[in-house]
This record gives sequence, structure tokens and C-alpha cells, in this order.
Amino acid sequence: MPHTHSHTHAPGNYNRAFAVGVALNTLFVLIEAGFGILSNSLALLADAGHNLSDVLSLLLAWGASLIAGRKPTPRRTYGFRRVTIYASFLSAIVLLVALGAIAREALGRFSHPRMLNGMTVIVVSGIGVVINTATALLFVSGRERDLNIKGAYLHMAADAGVSLGVLVAGLAILYTGWEWLDPAISLVIVAIILIGTWGLLRDSLNLAIDSVPAGIDPAEVESYLKTHPLVGSLHDLHIWAMSTTETALTVHLVTTQDPIDDSFLQKVSEGLHQRFGIGHSTIQIERNDTEEPCRLDRPKCAEGSV
Repeated sequence: MPHTHSHTHAPGNYNRAFAVGVALNTLFVLIEAGFGILSNSLALLADAGHNLSDVLSLLLAWGASLIAGRKPTPRRTYGFRRVTIYASFLSAIVLLVALGAIAREALGRFSHPRMLNGMTVIVVSGIGVVINTATALLFVSGRERDLNIKGAYLHMAADAGVSLGVLVAGLAILYTGWEWLDPAISLVIVAIILIGTWGLLRDSLNLAIDSVPAGIDPAEVESYLKTHPLVGSLHDLHIWAMSTTETALTVHLVTTQDPIDDSFLQKVSEGLHQRFGIGHSTIQIERNDTEEPCRLDRPKCAEGSV
């Protein structure tokens, strides 16, 4: 079976970014939770709980990226790169559980409000704006190339906005005395985070079950392959993610010309890489006038393609 591979390199080393991000956010979680208890603010406790889940998510993503760098073995021929997908999925699950707990507590406080220290809320949430923004900037350069890095960036950027919202709520409580604003802003926090978390959960789950990665249109890939003059038709096209940064493809191309040289395969492979970011392509060439057609070139097999 002719095949060709052009390797897509993962984004740069983010070990330092992860280390700094984990350290900053762990410190902030301790500060925010402590002052949340002292000031009796659910908004601060809600944001602290979310930041704790972000620390766990950063640790998961960091650990997955380290494991993914291990070399393949005879048993694990693709290596350990797929753990980055599972880490993203687990991170989303952990965050959803935390959001559920926060929402439940917020709803309870509407009927049993507690006195708050508005100035404490303002100061601590202001610190959160600074720390979360700084952490988000650590991952901004890789957010378009890696689901793990994108998840870290989106969580931190959302946290910066949420902390800003808590700060505004603290100011409002300080000057109006409306205690209901505390659980109300907590529910707003939950809603904002839920939107981003749902996207992370959906994308990571799709990659885990070998769906075509987001951003790649299988119809466009098929059209591109058929534009080559030597290709009459194709079948058994499959596209899936090997990790959060690498995509693989297998396909059977049917042609009337024999033999097909390596330059043709290299041209197709490079096109797949440049146009669609597919770095691992395996291509099988078949003649359409053979007396023994490929056993996979049948309607029932075509139903499972892509």
C-alpha cells in the first residue's frame, strides 16, 4: 500500500506557561476562598471554585502534554498523544460538576441571603482580573493550534471577564445594599462559563470518538482529492484526530494510470497538509479496470466512510 507522511509539529513547549499559570491561580484560589469565607460572599466562593477547577484543568493539560511527548512503542505505535484529547474531555467534566454545585448554592441564597463585605469583594476580584488576564496571555499564541492550549486560554480569558463582573457586583452591593446581587452574579458566572465549557466538552468528545476535527470539511477534502487528473474516484475516506494537534487520513484513490510514482503521492500529501492541516496521510492506489475490485469499494462500506 503506497503511503506518505508529512508530520505536523505540535505547538511550542508550554511547560513554563503551565507552571506559572498553575502557581498564580493556586495562590489566587487560596486568597479568594479565604476572603470569600471572611466576607461571606458566594460570588467570591463561586469564582474560587471555578478557579480551582481551572487549576485542575491546567494540571491535566500539562500532564497530558508531557505524556504525549513520550516515544511510540511496538504496542502503542501512535505513542501517547491521544491522552491530550482525554484530558480535555475530563477537564470539561470536572468543570461542569463544579458549576452545578455553584448554581445550587446560589439558588439557595436567594431565599437565605447573607451579609457581605462589598469592599473585600471589590479588592479580591480586582486581583483576579489581573491574575487571570496574565495567565490567559501565557497561552494566547497557541490557542488556534491545540485544543488543550485553547481550553486553557478560554478558561483564563473567561475568568478575567467573570472577575470583572464580580468587581462590578461588589461596587453595586456597596452602594445599594442589594444582597441578592451576590447570588445573581454567581448564576451569571455559571452561565458564562457553561457556554465555553460546553464547547470544550463537545469538541473533545468528538475527537475522542474519531469524528472529523472541527475546521475540516470532509466534502472539501474529497473535492480536493478528485481535482487531481489521475484520480477518477475514491472511497473509504477516513479523517480523525491523533491528538489535539495532529490529524490523520486514509483513503483509497482509483486511477486508470499505472504505476503511480512517489511524486504524485508526495504532491497529494503536501496538499492535504497545507490546505487542511492533515499531517498523517495514508493513500492506497487502485486501478478502476481491474477484475478484482477492492472489497471495501461497496455501498455498505461507503456508508462507514469519513
